[in-house]
Amino acid sequence: MKLILGSASPRRRELISQLGLTPEAVRVPDINEDPKKGEAPRDYVMRIAREKSAAIASGEDEVVLCADTTVTCGRRILGKPEDEKEAAEFLWLLSGRRHHVLTAVVVRQGETVRSRLVDTIVKFRPLSNADVNGYLASREWEGKAGGYAIQGLGGAFASWIQGSFTGVVGLPLAETSTLLGSFGIHPSFEGH
Repeated sequence: MKLILGSASPRRRELISQLGLTPEAVRVPDINEDPKKGEAPRDYVMRIAREKSAAIASGEDEVVLCADTTVTCGRRILGKPEDEKEAAEFLWLLSGRRHHVLTAVVVRQGETVRSRLVDTIVKFRPLSNADVNGYLASREWEGKAGGYAIQGLGGAFASWIQGSFTGVVGLPLAETSTLLGSFGIHPSFEGH
């Protein structure tokens, strides 16, 4: 079986390599990722991951891996900030609070689709003006759900985490490994 990664995310490519796997190809799905009016965050993230998977053409000997990650605070979906102002709004909203990072993983071969939703709780310490302004200046928030990267400078804001660290980064490795294994693709720990 050939692994096809359905994502342009360099973080997901790095995480897959931690399993000792290299995708045969990377195919980027082109879908509308806007939430539907009133859509619950859990439903939203799973729908997007499934739509990504369905949008990727694949052969019989190919297994497609797609994922989607979103940050939620209450019922509010915090996607990728459109600009610095929205990134600041997200950071202040998360300051001193718990929030959920939801990552849906979908693995498909032909018509067979298997999926998992991983919910990780992250608590931010209270942020100062210097924290927020410094982080905004770093530009690390660009293209990141919730406006931060826990594996980068944003990790200094997380006072604790309950769940999957790699899920917050963008691909929960334990669940992904299990899903891929069910299609005959297993981690390779040789050379590590």
